[in-house]
Amino acid sequence: MTTALNLSAEQLRRAAALRERIDKLEMQLAAILGPASGSPATPAAERAARRKRRRKMSKEARAKQALAMKKRWAKVKAAGKKSL
Repeated sequence: MTTALNLSAEQLRRAAALRERIDKLEMQLAAILGPASGSPATPAAERAARRKRRRKMSKEARAKQALAMKKRWAKVKAAGKKSL
């Protein structure tokens, strides 16, 4: 087995770059699948999980949704129902 002492500077840089790529891929995989049950989550996966943010709806989209909701309820009330 090769130790870090036997590697050249270029090999060490390539190894560091590969480690960064692996960490990014692990974060993406954890974001899609979540951590595997029974296995400890990697620090990269934990950071990805904490970074999830709520999606924000634009004012226009919210107004459009509210209008559609009002139309649905008006239709239900006109039919004489108490709930959908």
